[in-house]
Amino acid sequence: MITADFLIIGAGIVGITIARELKSRYPNTQVVILEKEPASGRHSSGRNSGVLHSGIYYPSGSLKAKICAEGARELAEYCEERKLPLIRSGKILVPVDLRDAPQFEFLVDRAVQSGIYAERLDEKHLHELEPEVQSATGNALLIPSTSVVSSGRVMQSLTCDVDNQGVIIKYSTHIVKINPACKTMHTNQGQIDYGHVINAAGLHADTVAHRFDVGHRYTLFPFKGIYWKLRPDAGLSIRHLIYPVPDLRVPFLGVHTTTSTDGITYLGPTAVPALGRENYRGLEGVRFGELIRIGGLLVRQYASGRDGFRRLAWQEGRRYFKHWFAQAATALLPRLKPEYLQSSDKVGIRAQMLDRQTGRLVTDFVVERGRYSTHVLNAISPAFTCSFPLARHIVNEFIEKR
Repeated sequence: MITADFLIIGAGIVGITIARELKSRYPNTQVVILEKEPASGRHSSGRNSGVLHSGIYYPSGSLKAKICAEGARELAEYCEERKLPLIRSGKILVPVDLRDAPQFEFLVDRAVQSGIYAERLDEKHLHELEPEVQSATGNALLIPSTSVVSSGRVMQSLTCDVDNQGVIIKYSTHIVKINPACKTMHTNQGQIDYGHVINAAGLHADTVAHRFDVGHRYTLFPFKGIYWKLRPDAGLSIRHLIYPVPDLRVPFLGVHTTTSTDGITYLGPTAVPALGRENYRGLEGVRFGELIRIGGLLVRQYASGRDGFRRLAWQEGRRYFKHWFAQAATALLPRLKPEYLQSSDKVGIRAQMLDRQTGRLVTDFVVERGRYSTHVLNAISPAFTCSFPLARHIVNEFIEKR
């Protein structure tokens, strides 16, 4: 039997950085992380693009907006200190349709309001920076602060940090039974008594929270992000991260380019509803009960049409196929041809929560209290970027203020 002052469920970047923060503040406490996989960061944290976002997409009152820029700066500094790969490439936002013009101006204003440095580009300046890129309106927005890191290397480094601090990570450990009243958890590796539980289970955060009788209004609505690689001999030179102006009604950014720290240019991701919480390929990770639940959510959201969901479903569903995916990419890069795209094993599942009460996809981070427990729900992008200040926020507001 193990006794833990703080028991964290999930060794993704949110769980690891919370452990790091707790151990820094309370070095004499016992901090234990439970991870069902044989290593940390096997899901969202190790499968994301590695982009450190600026925060331009998020409403000023949201938690994302408050901590995103700070998180990007701190994580970039961490990578520099640890000699981890870091590319300060900058991002260019491009309207791909004339109808994007109002949304583009809205983002320009939001950058000013949020204190994010952004430079408006005319068509000539855009062509000088990115000759392959096309803007439907002749305008674009350069955000120099956006960087790219290696998410895998960051996770390895942070895992070493907490290991050196004395945090215990129990890998290949599954929850069997939870008794919140007795502050006891039974796992396949034995019993754990705890003082406080932090649920950072990502794709499984809602089901864990429900076992603590917390967060019943939220349920996971997973979306699969599929990427393609640009062939090295395609003859397309891309110097920045190129993003379309997004539809801010939904929490997805559209097909864009990301050049990783190893020099590979990826295009994607899609936002296709996944058939399961870990449905990365084919029928992998599909369970019948989950499939029925997700199918029901999809039908209800499509029928309601809230927040442009029908348009999203039609648009993204087609992008599962290479032809339609390439068509979306050519809106940014007119010279791109389908044959320039190579299949990629890079695929992720977005831990997207749906609010059952409102019927809407949740756009901000959600943290809920339980008795002797804290639950991190909807830890979607930019959770990786925000991980350091998000960990501080959770410890400050949900653990220390009890």
